[in-house]
Amino acid sequence: MTTVAVAPRAARGPGAGKAHGSVAGRGHHARAVQSAIHLLRPGAILLDALGTLLALEPPAPRLRQVLADRFGLTLSSGQARDAIDAEIAYYRAHLGEGADAASLADLRARCAEVLRGALPASDAMTAVSPQALTGALLASLHFTAFPDAVPALAGARARGQRLVVLSNWDASLSGVLEAAGLAPLLDGIVCSAVAGARKPSPAIFEQALGVAGVAARHAIHVGDSIEEDVQGARGACIEPVLIRRDRSSGPPGVQTIATLAELR
Repeated sequence: MTTVAVAPRAARGPGAGKAHGSVAGRGHHARAVQSAIHLLRPGAILLDALGTLLALEPPAPRLRQVLADRFGLTLSSGQARDAIDAEIAYYRAHLGEGADAASLADLRARCAEVLRGALPASDAMTAVSPQALTGALLASLHFTAFPDAVPALAGARARGQRLVVLSNWDASLSGVLEAAGLAPLLDGIVCSAVAGARKPSPAIFEQALGVAGVAARHAIHVGDSIEEDVQGARGACIEPVLIRRDRSSGPPGVQTIATLAELR
């Protein structure tokens, strides 16, 4: 598998200073540098959404506030957190079922009922209608673009690179990216619910390559999950780039960045 030079740190990785002591060594180094320059600007950058481009503001405090403001319900921090955790677990298991407006509305209603079941039982909770609880759930989920997202995407577009988001998400992904101000910078959006496949399946990566209009060897995929993004990309013969916003190290042999500004 080829190596993509996505950050200055990559040139300082293992073996960066080797093989300088002979003509053969210098030739090997020159070829490596030429390869890095060639791959410095892939034709397309595929990107994960949550954790890569988008951040989810902590939903439990927002849920507590929304339920208090709208229905007079009082929850502890732990109760709100447990309820949100239960809803997220259910959503992640069923997000593929929200492929269009009707099925998405049904999925959201079911998620709201999971939330209800995880909250303390009370007459006030029972009195909240399904529609009202669904609205409260949605109000607790607020996504924002990471500060480095817009500059990185704009820079890539200026370099002529194609940009496609692919994510394990329901049919609302386009709207979320639009609200975050990222959609106008993208050439395409592929969500698993509509694609009929979810990462790490090669099928969703292949669809994203089709949208980008490039072969796998001319693309990289950036994401924050080793299983979904790194292993998934490799399964589709795409070079993965792992983003670790906490600046921790990635696995050996995996290009790792701390910020999207490191993409070139």
